[in-house]
Amino acid sequence: MDLQAKLDHLPTKPGVYLMKSQDGDIIYVGKAVNLRNRVRSYFQQSRHQSPKTKILVEHIADLDYIITDSEIEALILENNLIKQHSPWFNVRLKDDKTYPYIKVTVNEDFPRVLLVRKRLPDGARYYGPYTNVSAVRSTIKVLRRLFQIRTCNKTIKEGQRDRPCLNYHIGRCAGPCAGLISKQDYQKIVDEVCLFLEGRHERLIPSLREKMLAASKELNFELAARIRDRIQALELIVEKQKIVSADEIDQDVFGFARAGDLACVQVFFIRGGKLIGREHFMLDCRIDEEPGEILTAFVKQYYYEQSVIPKEVLTGEELTEADLLSEWLSDRRGSRVYFRHPKRGDKKALVDMVTENAQMVLDVARSQAERKEKEISRGLWELAHLLDLAEPPQRIEAFDISNLQGSQVVASMVVVIDGRAANDQYRRFKIQGVEGAPNDYQAMEEVIRRRFTRGLREQKGEVEGDKFSDFPELVLIDGGKGQLSSALKVRDELGLAIPFISLAEKNEEVYVEGQSEPIILPRESQGLYLLQRIRDEAHRFALAYHRHLRSKATRRSVLDSIPGVGPKRKQALLKHFGTAKRIREASVEELCEVEGINQKLAEEIYQFMHDK
Repeated sequence: MDLQAKLDHLPTKPGVYLMKSQDGDIIYVGKAVNLRNRVRSYFQQSRHQSPKTKILVEHIADLDYIITDSEIEALILENNLIKQHSPWFNVRLKDDKTYPYIKVTVNEDFPRVLLVRKRLPDGARYYGPYTNVSAVRSTIKVLRRLFQIRTCNKTIKEGQRDRPCLNYHIGRCAGPCAGLISKQDYQKIVDEVCLFLEGRHERLIPSLREKMLAASKELNFELAARIRDRIQALELIVEKQKIVSADEIDQDVFGFARAGDLACVQVFFIRGGKLIGREHFMLDCRIDEEPGEILTAFVKQYYYEQSVIPKEVLTGEELTEADLLSEWLSDRRGSRVYFRHPKRGDKKALVDMVTENAQMVLDVARSQAERKEKEISRGLWELAHLLDLAEPPQRIEAFDISNLQGSQVVASMVVVIDGRAANDQYRRFKIQGVEGAPNDYQAMEEVIRRRFTRGLREQKGEVEGDKFSDFPELVLIDGGKGQLSSALKVRDELGLAIPFISLAEKNEEVYVEGQSEPIILPRESQGLYLLQRIRDEAHRFALAYHRHLRSKATRRSVLDSIPGVGPKRKQALLKHFGTAKRIREASVEELCEVEGINQKLAEEIYQFMHDK
């Protein structure tokens, strides 16, 4: 069905629409109360009110839609699809990075507190997203110190009697694996952790005082002292929090600042009138988009990821869908959520303060971006001068070798275009011709030969694909004169005219073809800094792949050798018994209790484990 036919048959129900390009890529996701009216409005010339809409329509080659039961369902689905596809014409978080969350695994009998990068529908409780991963790690460290939350990956059931680990003996874990705390008492600790993460100190501290007094009356002075230390640590945190609102209610305050196609949203978290934290988010947007439209799109994405919903949301711009957002969040919170755009008074002053912070963050970000642009440009020109090139190299490829005593030898290829990492063009190689003693020279020859031979064949059309068809203007080798000579040998055999250089790590010496002595660039040289950054990235990528292969080999267990036991059954066995030792100690009847294990297979497993 062509585009016009789809437009003619659009339903009048609420739902989500997906605009697609000629290549089939999703370029815009939107929602509508009436799909027919909303989608067809894009194609009515009189309704093209903004340059953004005109450009969008020019790129639309196809569309899909999903019908929902209500506008709120459409809103939730819209956010989900934007998160999944990151369409070009939707407002996007800059750099598209995955922000960290604090996860409390309340879906487990004895929950843990973890740092995660992805929110899953697994029944756990998530806090975030946060933009400062160091602050998140520090928070988790404080939580584990104050609240004796376990850090192990064990599957613990009530009544379990394992030997307690070191964390228990140094007072960092309550010892649930050894049955030293009941599930009910441990849950009380988890509730305190959640109150802490939600900024509910006014409820948490009095509750802890009551527990301290109760422990003292029962002559449990060790527990009372531990709770006292916890209270003192929390009071220090509370003292640092600034009172910013006379209204003792929970508020999120959004400030917005913008410069061209870059915007910043600053969020202040106010709980009980006190500022407990703040985060900022950089957004990519189109120049012709209205501030209220950008902020509305961000607020929808932001609260889609949030589990803690405040009573009141203050914004520096008028939101275009405030009533719908209020209805959606009220349903999630369980009580009314108010969206306000204050025009005067204390709340206006509060919004202005947050907006001023957003502007400051944006100014710093722009200044840093401009300085970085100048440094990259200067570095590329320095390299061009060093190698006697007419123009700075646009595409640079760097190669590195990683191995452990000649085993699991791998190579990495990283790509930098105009001074910026092109992660989607990184490649990694398993070196096949080197075994036994390490031989970086031979490994370097192999990776250069494989990379450029494949590229030449792609250019000639001998093989399908274009992963290696683009050739660089400069190749950087991680190593010294020997590694460079090995790479040049292969380059000349293939008849390529690409400049190769190497950077030796020890003294940061640059080796260039045709010169026996290395070049020592000044320490403040932007060209040297650029080479170091590219070399280090190649080393990181190679090392990560090498560790992955080593870890994969290490994870192999005796279970991998049992006929009929694949990954799923192996996982089921380990989940049921915990360790290979316990599987070996299990009877045939106990093995049969595992999902997917029948009598015959249980007997084979038992026989195999006892033959070892």
